[in-house]
Order: sequence, then C-alpha cells, then structure tokens
Amino acid sequence: MIVDRNRLRGLLLALVSSFALAAPSGALAGVPEEPAGQTAAKAEALLDAIGRHRSAAWHWQRVMGKRPQPTNYAERRVENIAQLTFLRDLWRERATRARTRAKRPPHRAAWQCIHRYEGRWTDPHAPYYGGLQMSLQFQQAFGRYLLRKKGTANRWTPEEQMWAAEGALRAGLGFHPWPNTARRCGLL
Repeated sequence: MIVDRNRLRGLLLALVSSFALAAPSGALAGVPEEPAGQTAAKAEALLDAIGRHRSAAWHWQRVMGKRPQPTNYAERRVENIAQLTFLRDLWRERATRARTRAKRPPHRAAWQCIHRYEGRWTDPHAPYYGGLQMSLQFQQAFGRYLLRKKGTANRWTPEEQMWAAEGALRAGLGFHPWPNTARRCGLL
C-alpha cells in the first residue's frame, strides 16, 4: 500500500499538536503555571486587544474601499495564552498595515491641492462639508460607511475624506466634482 507522504506528515503534525495543546501551558517548558485568576485576566486583556485591532483593521479597509479581512473568530474557541497572543499580534499587524496604507491615498498631492482652494478639513457649513467640500449626496455615494459611523465629512480625518474622493475618482468622475479648483491645480 502506497502512503501519501504529505498526508502522513499532516497526521503526525496533528498528533503532535494535540499533545502540545493537551499539556498545561507551562508544563512543556518546565515553567510553573500562573494562578487561574492571572491567566483569566491576561486572556481577557488579550481578547480586548484582538477586538480593538480587528476593528481598526476593518475600519481602514472599509475606508479604502476594500473588503474587510475575513475572520473565523478563533479567539472565541482558544484559551491558551500563547495562541491568544499570536492572534493579538496578527490583528495588530493587520491594523498597522491597513492604517499605514490608508495614510497614503494614491492621489494625495492632488487632494491636498484641491483642499488648499476649498475649505478647512473641519468645515461644518452646509451644503458642502470638510476640506474637499463634499455635498451630502457625494458623501452618501462615496463615504456611506463614514457618514453612518461619524456623521458629515467635517468629522472625518483628512485621510478619510481623501479616500471618499478616491472612490469618486475610481467610479469615473475624475476630478470633475471640483471643476474650478481641479483646474487651478492642473488636474483638468
């Protein structure tokens, strides 16, 4: 009988993993276990951190018009501090990557030029809001998530306003929603 080597490796890995998970957390390394109260407090803090980092990653992914990173909520089934720490670090990295990417919209210089001739980033005066002077109709079309979460564009960060404008650009409107200032910036 021919045995598939990859399948055999997978079975051995699963067997070793099950023994490692069944052992008390400090038993394999010879480290004494922490009292149950401290372990529970650490686990709770890690769960909170995972939730915060996942929310931050999803926020910036939505702002950039990307699908949020899928999850299977593994932390709900795990009690091992090492695994929770791994998940926290994973979501922290994803959140950091999303935030870093969000800080650099593709046409940032163009949006800053348009902003220079429009209004303050926090301009609350209707009918146009924020530093790119977005109407409510524009915000509903290209910043629906932010409009629902934070209110009008004057409450959004400059990066969030620029990503909403990127949505209009991607939709084929180009810089035409800002005809005069885009012309002054040499964009039309």
